Amino acid sequence: MSELKLIALDEEDLQVFSAHLQDAVGRIGDISFEPVARRFAMVLNRFDWTIADGGTAAPATRGQTKEAYARSQTALRFEKVNAVRSAGIDRSRKQDVLSLLAIAFEKHEVPSGTVTLYFSGGPQIALDVECIESELRDLGAAWTTTRRPNHPDSAESDG
Repeated sequence: MSELKLIALDEEDLQVFSAHLQDAVGRIGDISFEPVARRFAMVLNRFDWTIADGGTAAPATRGQTKEAYARSQTALRFEKVNAVRSAGIDRSRKQDVLSLLAIAFEKHEVPSGTVTLYFSGGPQIALDVECIESELRDLGAAWTTTRRPNHPDSAESDG
């Protein structure tokens, strides 16, 4: 898997980020907002759906009973953030893990708006942004995993 290095400057770009980050997991302690710099950042372990959905997952090897998939440690960064709000997240529980489901953008007075990160179980983080200026960057080589995220609508999921 090649390392991702993407930028988002509009809503369509954020949809690409959302697809790449579906089922990414990260600890609450790995979320940061720097109000003076107007920067929000989060480190996540991204599941590579392009490998899983493309049928190129490594087949099970001798002694292994499941296909091997891939995850990468990934940084998600937003610039020009005016405010951050969260719901359903206890910032004191730094080791708790969140599973990202989707990223959405609601326009206000163009180009400003609210970027919302939706997590499994209901937690959300809303970023009021002057405009969309974001980066998604893998922080190193991928590692293999036999665990594929579980989606009730998918008969292939194994949890």
